Amino acid sequence: MLKGARERRVRTGGVELCVAELGETGRPTVVLVHGYPDSKEVWSEVATRLADRFHVVLYDVRGHGRSSAPQPLRGGFTLEKLTDDFLAVIDAVSPDRPVHVVGHDWGSVQSWEFVTVQRTEGRIASFTSMSGPSLDHFGHWINSRLRKPTPRRVGQLLGQGAKSWYVYALHTPVLPELAWRGPLGKRWPAVLRRFEKVTGDGYPTTSLPQDAAHGAWLYRDNVRARLRRPRPDVYAHAPVQLITPLEDAFLSQRLYDDLDTWVPRLTRRTLPAKHWIPRTRPDQLASWITEFVTATEGGRTEVAATGKYAERFGGQLVLVTGAGSGIGRATAFAFAEAGARVVAVDRDAEAATRTAELSRLVGAPEAWAETVDVSDEQAMEKLADKVAAEYGVVDVLVNNAGIGLGGSFFDTTPEDWKKVLDVNLWGVIHGCRLFGKQMAERGQGGHIVNTASAAAYQPSKALPAYSTSKAAVLMLSECLRAELAGQGIGVSAICPGFVNTNITSTARFAGVDAEEEKRRQKKSARLYGLRNYPPEKVADAVLKAVVRNQAVVPVTPEARGAHLMSRFTPRALRAIARLEPPL
Repeated sequence: MLKGARERRVRTGGVELCVAELGETGRPTVVLVHGYPDSKEVWSEVATRLADRFHVVLYDVRGHGRSSAPQPLRGGFTLEKLTDDFLAVIDAVSPDRPVHVVGHDWGSVQSWEFVTVQRTEGRIASFTSMSGPSLDHFGHWINSRLRKPTPRRVGQLLGQGAKSWYVYALHTPVLPELAWRGPLGKRWPAVLRRFEKVTGDGYPTTSLPQDAAHGAWLYRDNVRARLRRPRPDVYAHAPVQLITPLEDAFLSQRLYDDLDTWVPRLTRRTLPAKHWIPRTRPDQLASWITEFVTATEGGRTEVAATGKYAERFGGQLVLVTGAGSGIGRATAFAFAEAGARVVAVDRDAEAATRTAELSRLVGAPEAWAETVDVSDEQAMEKLADKVAAEYGVVDVLVNNAGIGLGGSFFDTTPEDWKKVLDVNLWGVIHGCRLFGKQMAERGQGGHIVNTASAAAYQPSKALPAYSTSKAAVLMLSECLRAELAGQGIGVSAICPGFVNTNITSTARFAGVDAEEEKRRQKKSARLYGLRNYPPEKVADAVLKAVVRNQAVVPVTPEARGAHLMSRFTPRALRAIARLEPPL
């Protein structure tokens, strides 16, 4: 039983269903329907995240978990009988208000039935589908490609046919039951860990072998009949949110190409993940479900972010350091406009809070402010633990926090060196080590962006400490990119040139008194202001780098020019480095 859940039994059609409830009953009801070969426990991580906002209901489908199985099994798992079960559950838990349905895998397959049959009309407020198509829509998809075959359409049929190998296996008599009750049932948790990176924590339950054996009849009772003769009138009578894992080993994205024909109110989302997203990406699913349900309850039909790259970053968790101003704030806003959830980190608590507030205004479904000094290893460790526990594993990490320091090598004291390296290099190392490790352990990929600088490859007699720190960040990024590529984690180094941010007014100058330092800060700020290259363009380059998985990204024209010179005319770049800076 789920921790903290209230349990009841619902009798219907000769079976007894085990139903669990979380959250207050007066709130909108969200019903989570599990797939094959799962039980309701597949939803535990999502359910606990939703329970603060909604009345959450989970039930074991007939023949699974703690629900009884029909007798005989043959003919006991038809979509019509599954719909009877669903209606019995929602009549018990929410008799007076329509419910919001969420389905995964076969839970989604049967929920498509719920949302397209006349007898449930008015009882379903919205439907969120993931990793499970309507069998009727699937049948029409196949027929349309057989009627008008083209090389592309034939390729789509063959591709999905190869992905559906397990469907054919489950139609064979006796063998699936023997496999699940024998070696496959014992090894299934290890299979999920190895190929899907699914962790345990009470899932799968000990009833798995029996659940999987019973659930084979879901396929036998429904698949061939519906694919051969799909219902002609299968229009959804409620808004639908479609969440498509891009790395699903069992279902092609092309299956949903024609879905707009059947769903007048459709919101599409994509997720760079594998099939079992209720276990591997519960934080993101909970965010999207919350947003969709809240919007539907408020009478809105458009809920997905519409900004640039919204399809790529919508709902993802993005953490940006140095987010209180400049490039960091602009980057946080750019991800927010794309519908990402944003964690704005800065050592200035007020600035971080302001960035989080504005991120919500420009499109982030959720945004939080965290205060930390990135050079403090223990503080960063606490931040990483807090973010993972409260918000989830970060999908995109932007190590942007940095400080500037000018002055000759001999004027730069060991204390100056330590301060610059602690923030500009060690801050990046801490971020990559802590949040990158969480990404790797999750096993679902991700991306790390490290803000370097054109100074990383453009030497200057006036910036020895700053340039050294940024060159180290550039090489660190290249090394990490090589190491993490096999785990689906991209790493990009962003190298801006002169960008109009407040780093110029806060940069320090070694070897000068306070008055001279203030004069140089004002002059450099004025020069950068005249250059007037906005941080928003750097932020756009950051998002583009993640989308394209770029390694090194010079941003400004002078940064791109210096990068080319470093490769083809390094002697000329060294000569320029000897010039006196205009300060």
